[in-house]
Amino acid sequence: MTDTYTPPYTITSTILRLVAEIGECVGRHFIAAEAVTPRLRRGNRLRTIHASLAIENNTLTLEQVTAVLDGKRVLGHPREILEVQNAFAAYDGIEQWNPASREDLLAAHGTLMAGLVDDAGRFRTGSVGIVQGERVVHVAPPADRVPGLIGDLLGWLAGTGEHPLVASCVFHYEFEFIHPFSDGNGRMGRLWQTLLLSRWRPLMAFLPVETVIRDRQEEYYRVLARSDSTGDSTAFVEFLLAAILEALYETMATDQVSDQHSDQVGTLLKVMKTERPLSAVELMAALGLSHRPSFRKYYLHPALNAGLIEMTIPEKPNSRSQKYRLTEKGRAVQARLNQESKE
Repeated sequence: MTDTYTPPYTITSTILRLVAEIGECVGRHFIAAEAVTPRLRRGNRLRTIHASLAIENNTLTLEQVTAVLDGKRVLGHPREILEVQNAFAAYDGIEQWNPASREDLLAAHGTLMAGLVDDAGRFRTGSVGIVQGERVVHVAPPADRVPGLIGDLLGWLAGTGEHPLVASCVFHYEFEFIHPFSDGNGRMGRLWQTLLLSRWRPLMAFLPVETVIRDRQEEYYRVLARSDSTGDSTAFVEFLLAAILEALYETMATDQVSDQHSDQVGTLLKVMKTERPLSAVELMAALGLSHRPSFRKYYLHPALNAGLIEMTIPEKPNSRSQKYRLTEKGRAVQARLNQESKE
């Protein structure tokens, strides 16, 4: 291992802005892991596991993943069920692992891939690459270089003074570039980034960044390829920081609805099923309400203040033609609430 090894990347104005925004969001809303409600932590962990495995073509639904982790019988392929059980055990072990330890990295892979590959917990001995469809988008370094490359990367991780947000993203890219295992590299890279982020702020262990990556899977692989072509991880770091920020905003909004505004705002979001903006009268009718002051105090104003809905005529708040529609954040929270109601 060389003491001077540093992965190639550049700190851009975009990276600085995203780090600042993430830090502000965390500092303002989630000082400690306890600030995220236990129900939301469990829900986020379930979504994390489901999304990370879905990226790897696991076909189990979120409801099936939930059932597996609750010990219920699930009709599904045994391999996919084992993937869920292994992933839960791996994420559950995050607190005990040292991010810069080679032994812990191998142990985590052993947990994640137990019963799925013959060499779980051991570096690969053959050639591997990343394939999309029929196209090879990345050919990993030769197997005999893997121990040294991982040693360099972990050495850098142990000694770097880089901000943990940036360091976790750089590590994620370098890990995927090395592709140290015969299988499970994608889910290991996402697991280890979660581990790194949790050492910065404990709540990050329950942040479902994987759900954002799943929703932007094509872009994820496209940015990986771009970083391969440029020879540094800058573009990938920018992409992942944006994903972290989006996951934070979604978690913040969901927790505000679930914890601060209780059922009222959540109920309001659930009745806004149409893309057509709705008037206050229409919303009250959908909610079965007749007392306008209560509707405005407990439903409308909290949803507006949380940025979950918006006015169609914001410059004239009291207009008789005023209607309301979901914001992008509101649609994300609505989708989360709908998922939770099915669990």
